[in-house]
Amino acid sequence: MRFLFVHGTGVRREQHDTLFALVRERLTDRFHGAAVESCYWGDRFGATLGAGGRSVPGMRPTPQDAPDPVDAETAEWALLLADPLCELRVLAEVGRQPGPGERDDGHGADAAPAHAGEDADHDDGFAMPGVQAAGPRVLALLEALPPAPPRTGDELGALLHGTGLVAGFAAALDSTADSAEAARAAARATDEPQARELATALARAVTATALATAAVTDEADCTATERDRLVELLTTRLGGDGRVPGARVAAVLGRLALRVTTQPLLDARRGSLTGGATPVLGDILRYQSRGHELRDFLYTRITADPGPTVLIGHSLGGIALVDLLTLAAARGEAVPGAELLVTVGSQAPFLHELGALAALEPGAKLPYGFPRWLNVYDRHDVLSYLAEPVFPGDARVTDHEIRSRQPFPACHSAYWKQDSLYERIEQAVTEAEIG
Repeated sequence: MRFLFVHGTGVRREQHDTLFALVRERLTDRFHGAAVESCYWGDRFGATLGAGGRSVPGMRPTPQDAPDPVDAETAEWALLLADPLCELRVLAEVGRQPGPGERDDGHGADAAPAHAGEDADHDDGFAMPGVQAAGPRVLALLEALPPAPPRTGDELGALLHGTGLVAGFAAALDSTADSAEAARAAARATDEPQARELATALARAVTATALATAAVTDEADCTATERDRLVELLTTRLGGDGRVPGARVAAVLGRLALRVTTQPLLDARRGSLTGGATPVLGDILRYQSRGHELRDFLYTRITADPGPTVLIGHSLGGIALVDLLTLAAARGEAVPGAELLVTVGSQAPFLHELGALAALEPGAKLPYGFPRWLNVYDRHDVLSYLAEPVFPGDARVTDHEIRSRQPFPACHSAYWKQDSLYERIEQAVTEAEIG
């Protein structure tokens, strides 16, 4: 009897050798005298970046001393979508005189939030006689905006309808206007420049709230140009005239956005991330277009020894084996020696539901001549699937659950140290009467 192990996606020589040594040791301990071989295919049929990654923006990064303003803007909006009121929170705190026990760091970042009721009487160093109502006036203008601007005859309304943001606009207005952050920021805007800065921050908060809501329901289609125009129109109606936040907000949040949002990180590391993901994702994509190369290789290895063979396929290895055996059986040419198929953490059943297996139409039964099939899965492994419900009533197909107690993705590789896996393989070998 012979065991033939077919590894999964993303595996290369060093990782394969370590994994196969474990599998071989466990199988030979249980099946004395059995030959345990491996079909290593990673170097020959796995994916590589043939042009060295030249197709990937950022694979050759630009100098760090030349930041792109567009990157900073993207990062700021990523921060706003996560926390639409963050700029208002800065305006509510920046410049506030520290209270007892508070550290004065120059921009109030560590200052405790003031209560809204205290703001009117608190002297924060920005007060100008006769213009104490500048901020509240802007907030009142926001509260007075119509919640449902008309589709025609009004640029703001046309823009909201055209981008699909109109559905969430009223709620965005209410949540922003009623927020404690808006009230505190308005109380601190005691002169006209601060009032104009507040107008821009309120407009961006409303827009970000509407965009964030639409992102959840997938109801909007808004470009950056349309977003910026929406902010400009709202700012103008609130008495402001700027397209970007004031210097105080930018000083606090500009660098923070670049540091804590994911987009700059993804941009900076896109090359290394793509290179690292290529073996895993690339192997799958390559197999979908050139799977016959791997299947031909496996067929040659399987038929090299005419004796009974147990095929063990992990992940993509299991998909390739299911495809190979199905194609051969459909032609009436069962693969010589293939007596039992064991798939571990495999996506083959799911691909069959999608109609993405090479030889099976969606809903089709396994052809006559397909061997017994033991499908091993772990419910926490999101890359493993059930086979029995996909091929109902087929006595050849059996599912077996492994519980490694590991989260994903660790559980996708945790099968091979589980004694229950080899116990179940031994049971399947006995049931198939493989000697």
